[in-house]
Amino acid sequence: MTQASTGAPAPLPATPPGRGRLVAITAIAAVAFALDQITKVIAVRQLAGGQVVPVLAGWLELRLVRNPGAAFSLGESLTWAFTILAAGVVVAVAWVGRRVQSRAWAATLGLLAAGAAGNLADRLFRAPGFGRGHVVDFIDYAGYFVGNVADIAIVGAMVLMVVGVIRGVGLDGARR
Repeated sequence: MTQASTGAPAPLPATPPGRGRLVAITAIAAVAFALDQITKVIAVRQLAGGQVVPVLAGWLELRLVRNPGAAFSLGESLTWAFTILAAGVVVAVAWVGRRVQSRAWAATLGLLAAGAAGNLADRLFRAPGFGRGHVVDFIDYAGYFVGNVADIAIVGAMVLMVVGVIRGVGLDGARR
């Protein structure tokens, strides 16, 4: 039957699977990436002279560190490898993100993409040169390590990922 014979409106075309969640992943990633880059610009401007700004006495300080390595400054001679790894994470999120139906997984992948892209931007565009740049870290956690907003996004993504896996939630949102 046609629309004219039934009087009912024609159904709307189906949204491609994952398209709405891919938009959510992109939006979350864009906001978190922008926050990371803005805070790094501020940190470089305000903390470049070696200033230390106490935030929570003994627990949290702002201090500028340029990190050629990974977390805890591990692998300082492997900056190029971290550059390739971060680029791979961004590409993998874009690839997997097309299949995501779950809001939780969309948030997880958005945060992961933002964190990887934030640190990748530093590795690509900061001194000492393209692909070898040092990541701007400025949030000092009681002297244990110094990180940035990108690192917070990555840790947040890992927490959400663990919760999703423990709860058995698939990329499609179904519980297994």
